[in-house]
Amino acid sequence: MAWTLSTSETAFRNEVRDFLARELTPELRAAGRRCSGIFSDYAEGNAWHCILAKRGWSVPHWPVEHGGTGWTPMEHYLFAAELAAADAPQRAPMGPGMVAPVIIAFGTEAQKRAWLPGIRSGEDYWCQGYSEPQSGSDLASLQCKAVRDGDHYLINGTKIWTTHAQYANRMFCLVRTTSGGKPQQGISFLCFDIPAPGITIRPIISISGDHELNQVFFDDVRVPTEGLIGEENQGWTIAKYLLQHERGGAWTPMLRARLRRLRAAADAIGDAHEADDMALRLAEAECAIDALEATELQSLRAQARGEPPGIRPSMGKVLGSELRQRLTELGVEITGHYAAANLPLDDKLQGEMPIPEEAVFSMSAYLNDRAASIYAGSNEVQRNIVAAHLLAR
Repeated sequence: MAWTLSTSETAFRNEVRDFLARELTPELRAAGRRCSGIFSDYAEGNAWHCILAKRGWSVPHWPVEHGGTGWTPMEHYLFAAELAAADAPQRAPMGPGMVAPVIIAFGTEAQKRAWLPGIRSGEDYWCQGYSEPQSGSDLASLQCKAVRDGDHYLINGTKIWTTHAQYANRMFCLVRTTSGGKPQQGISFLCFDIPAPGITIRPIISISGDHELNQVFFDDVRVPTEGLIGEENQGWTIAKYLLQHERGGAWTPMLRARLRRLRAAADAIGDAHEADDMALRLAEAECAIDALEATELQSLRAQARGEPPGIRPSMGKVLGSELRQRLTELGVEITGHYAAANLPLDDKLQGEMPIPEEAVFSMSAYLNDRAASIYAGSNEVQRNIVAAHLLAR
């Protein structure tokens, strides 16, 4: 879909392109191109974050007083589109895009001073402690407990699917501080340093062969009460606020970059006998991306008017994640027998490969993206949220 950009928007896009041409190295582009997961590994993703931080672009969505850019919604969208088109590494959002908005909205001035600068610069790397073995989509049923002990909390329990916990030096975590009553009423939101005595991090290797996920165990872990965000037992309100940020944002810049790769792969290694059928299916995918982009641009205009996000993050999460899965399925079909190769594709894989790189990427992305309709709130739950909103009108 083509947009009509204003003179200032065109100048902004050109500024971003010039910056990417100067600062996005071939090594970082390769890492971004080969990243088949949600985001790049720590070394490459955080290196790119630090480059953006020097330019003042590492946390563009933050308020200006905390280091944000003050860009318009369309400028944010153009920035995301140019990064995706240039194969920039996907950065982990747990610090800049998830806990930081919570700290800004609910944290004390001391907490903002302590944590925001490290997130902005890339010095600190955060992970998220939300899901538990029996509490995924039903997050309110979590059982990881924190008991007040003087000026500390004592945490016992476990968290699972903890992305990049093996790299993180800080964690934000939902814990149960009160039992009885409605389960949502006894949850608190804690931030603390890791590793720490009593914390054990065990890797979970995904079906794609990637080590992105972990299970984290807490055995009498002492964390200072200064890490409590908001009031004790107010964590459910804060958790819902954070999830709006996790599910929000634009999907189409990444989807268009994926579609561009699929078309190139179809031309280079696709089955010539099935070329017409695949061209039609790629065109149908492009139409779906156009439709999603129209929805996202409507959301941008609503955001510019100051409207609350409402159910738009849930709608975007369902449409974007399922379209992402559809594209990975097409990728496996295009690469055909090459996709059977069992070669984990990660950011540390160097040099040429014995088979086309796109074939290795396609299978790894396909396997990794089976989780896209589950993480950040399963799509079944998101559909219920949308339905409840519409039926209540």
